[in-house]
Amino acid sequence: MATNPGPSDGRDAKDTALDAFRAPDPDGPLTTDQGVRVDDTDNSLQVGDRGPTLLEDFQLREKLTRFDHERIPERVVHARGAGAYGHFEAYESLAEYTCADFLQEPGRRTPVFVRFSTVQGPRGSADTVRDVRGFAVKFYTRQGNYDLVGNNMPVFFIQDAIKFPDFVHAVKPEPADEIPTGGSAHDTFWDFCSLQPESTHMLMWAMSDRAIPRSYRMMQGFGVHTFRLVNAAGRGTFVKFHWRPKLGVACQVWDEAQLTAGRDPDFHRRDLWEAIESGEYPEWELGVQLIPEEDEHAYPFDLLDPTKLVPEELVPVRPVGRMVLDRNPQNFFAETEQVAFHTANIVPGIDFTNDPLLQGRNFSYLDTQLIRLGGPNFSQLPVNRPLADVRNNQRDGYGQQTIHPGTSYAPNSVGGGCPFTMGGGHLADGVFEHYQERIDGAAIRRRSPSFADHYSQAALFWASMADWEREHITAAFAFELGKVADDQVRRRTVGNLVHVDPGLAAEVARRIGVPEPEAGDGHEAAPRPSPALSLDNLLADGIRTRKIAVLAADGVDRDQVQAARERLGAAGATVETLAAHGGRLRAADGETLAVDRPLPTTDSVLYDAVVVPDGAQAALTADARAVRFLADALRHGKPAALLGTGIDLCRAAGHDAPGDLAGVALSGPDEQAGPAFWDGFAHLVEQHRFPRR
Repeated sequence: MATNPGPSDGRDAKDTALDAFRAPDPDGPLTTDQGVRVDDTDNSLQVGDRGPTLLEDFQLREKLTRFDHERIPERVVHARGAGAYGHFEAYESLAEYTCADFLQEPGRRTPVFVRFSTVQGPRGSADTVRDVRGFAVKFYTRQGNYDLVGNNMPVFFIQDAIKFPDFVHAVKPEPADEIPTGGSAHDTFWDFCSLQPESTHMLMWAMSDRAIPRSYRMMQGFGVHTFRLVNAAGRGTFVKFHWRPKLGVACQVWDEAQLTAGRDPDFHRRDLWEAIESGEYPEWELGVQLIPEEDEHAYPFDLLDPTKLVPEELVPVRPVGRMVLDRNPQNFFAETEQVAFHTANIVPGIDFTNDPLLQGRNFSYLDTQLIRLGGPNFSQLPVNRPLADVRNNQRDGYGQQTIHPGTSYAPNSVGGGCPFTMGGGHLADGVFEHYQERIDGAAIRRRSPSFADHYSQAALFWASMADWEREHITAAFAFELGKVADDQVRRRTVGNLVHVDPGLAAEVARRIGVPEPEAGDGHEAAPRPSPALSLDNLLADGIRTRKIAVLAADGVDRDQVQAARERLGAAGATVETLAAHGGRLRAADGETLAVDRPLPTTDSVLYDAVVVPDGAQAALTADARAVRFLADALRHGKPAALLGTGIDLCRAAGHDAPGDLAGVALSGPDEQAGPAFWDGFAHLVEQHRFPRR
């Protein structure tokens, strides 16, 4: 096993390994792919000044051929995404539960590559659509690559992988018109879900604000399935994986998400890239829920059912390490587009369970890479190459990068080059051994009766929501079903919701214009809430990387602008001065202020909070963009600081009594906005938004 020690210059082992594949700076003459120097890349070879182009122009043919073949098939799902490199660092040894090398030693750092993504839309869709987000992590461990391929929601729509093609066909755009792009608000998706009640729990998550995160850096990740840890003695422990963002969990609201898709369709990509470039490295804590094998049947749900979660009140999440993303890719295609994740990429100490969705994923992920990346050698692409040594008898195929000497079969006694196995009843450290489990039963096509409960955890999720979260979920159901033309599909969906909560079903029915269903005898009493499921309980301390807009114009109070930038910037926020035009403003004291962005190029949906200083009320209230900026920010529940005559802009935005608005900090014309004011406003920003406003 390769040790791959980290380099002495602070770069990790994966970063160093990529040096062998990085193109040198193009300092020298232009050449063809064959290394032949060329004198002109702007004109084809032709007869005379205005004659035909010659077929013998090999430079033209090569350039066009390479261009024609630049694109590869995009992913069937998770096509749009963004990625970054970083490292995982263990807090403690988990040797009691697993022999996985990267979880053995406190402080050991393992390089990682992470890709975030949306599910439904193509590569060209917007970032802020309502959708599940992929959260896939490739660990380059000393024992080989380990891929934890999860989502930002802990459950999924289906229980068995044989339904995955049906689900994807249903959620993808309608086959006749290829509409909608990046959304689920259409007939085929809701028809499928209404006929497949196992999707109900996941629908509750998808209709919540979890489906429209504020940032990749502010969303959770989950392994979805129940996996198994295996220690050196061969003892297994069931495990659920959780990623918790250091910045807390924050989401957009639906109107804001739709506006963001228009203003900046790359909102999440840009946010991740800029945070890393500025040194504000995103960080998550890895937690595990550990369940002894003897407790496999101790719960009122099946651990193998991917539409179920394990409530944290039953099994607490134990923090075991942290992940930091600190390096952006150098080439999106070579790294983020060509990275290949696979649920079956596991290492010694981690194994599968009999979750039927996971079992199918273990086939499908490998299969899809073969068509997408052109053959079986995709693991040799630089971003996919393990740091551990690779020795086997796999040979040839499209894109083979390695020159293999000797024979390619086993056993052999001639030619050399035959790697040996580690069997024979003795396994050395770092050798993978499948978990030994006795299974008896007939070959059947039948869902386990323990998978039959489709509503209790959907009801748990609903019962755990704050009042404003319930309103957002109700509105999301009404929006999505309002786009569905088939009346029977809408009625069936509402009929399923009765089993979650009769009040939810009745309200959705009223909003979409179908008869309210009867509660019947199928609905049980509301379960005890799980606080860990509500966004109200997932905020973090501080305002690092929050974006705060200062609306300004000529005549503005320069001291207040500077105080906002200094005090909030010192707390880690990004503060930008916006005005009707770029360049500089003349403040009330005659000095000038730099403008970071002109208002026509931006929007309140791209910021987390807004400050309106004193002195520029006449210009701002006359500027429709400034009025709309503040009105939208207040409508979306965002914190605002109004100083002096800045209150006039709030009135122009339709709020005559700004003092009655939650999350609004006021400083009157005769008041001095000192440090205490800005600290108080920072506390408001820390709360992200005020949805009950």
